[in-house]
Amino acid sequence: MVGGGALHEFYAMSLPSGRRLERTAAVAVGAALVPLLALAPHPWGLAALAISVILLAILFLLRYRNLETVAPQFGLVLLGLLYVPFLLSHLLLLRGLPYGREWVFLVMLVVMMGDSCAYFSGITLGKRKLYPAISPKKSVEGAIGGLLGSLAGAFLAKAWLLPALTIPDAVVLGIVLGGVGQLGDLFESMLKRSFNVKDSGIIIPGHGGLLDRLDSLLFVFPPAFYYALLRFGP
Repeated sequence: MVGGGALHEFYAMSLPSGRRLERTAAVAVGAALVPLLALAPHPWGLAALAISVILLAILFLLRYRNLETVAPQFGLVLLGLLYVPFLLSHLLLLRGLPYGREWVFLVMLVVMMGDSCAYFSGITLGKRKLYPAISPKKSVEGAIGGLLGSLAGAFLAKAWLLPALTIPDAVVLGIVLGGVGQLGDLFESMLKRSFNVKDSGIIIPGHGGLLDRLDSLLFVFPPAFYYALLRFGP
C-alpha cells in the first residue's frame, strides 16, 4: 500500500496527464513487485520484474503517441520501478532476517535521529550551503549534525535492540546509513526540482507526500540489509 502510494506520487510528478493508463498500470505492477521481489523464491522475484518490464514495454508500444517522447517516458516508468518497489522490497528482506524487527527499528532510529539533528543543527549553526542547486536550505553544519545524530541512533539501537552489534558495527552503521540517508533525501529533492514541483504529494499535511517521507529510507534499507546479511548471516 505504501509502496503503491509513493509510486503513484512519483508518476504523478514525472508522467504527463495523457499517460494516465500507463501510470495506473505501472503503479499496480510496482505495488505487486514489492512483496514478489522480497518473498518469492529465487529466481521468481526476478522473473516477476522481467515480466513487468516486458508488459509495460508492450503497453507503450501499443500506445506510443509521440515518438520523440516515448523513450524518456518509458525510462521514467522503469526508474520509478527501480526507485520505489525495488529499493522498498529490501524492507521486507531485512524484516525476514533473524532479529529482523530489531534491524528495522535500527534503521528507523538512525534515520529519524539523523533527520532531527540535521534540522536543529542546521537552523542553529548552519552557515555554509551544502548543495544549493538541489536543496538551498540544507547546510554543511546540518549534514554533520545529522551524521552525529545517526551515529547516536546506531549506538542506541546497539544498547536497546541489538546487543550483538560491536562498537565498530555501530560506528559503520551510523555513518554509512546516515550518510546514505542524506543522499536519498537529496536525490528526491533533485527529482522534484527536475519535475518542477515542491512536494511529491499532499497526503501528509505540512510534510508533503509519502515519497517525501520515504526518500531517505529507500536508500537506507538496501545497505542495512546487505550489511546484516554479510555480517551476521541469514
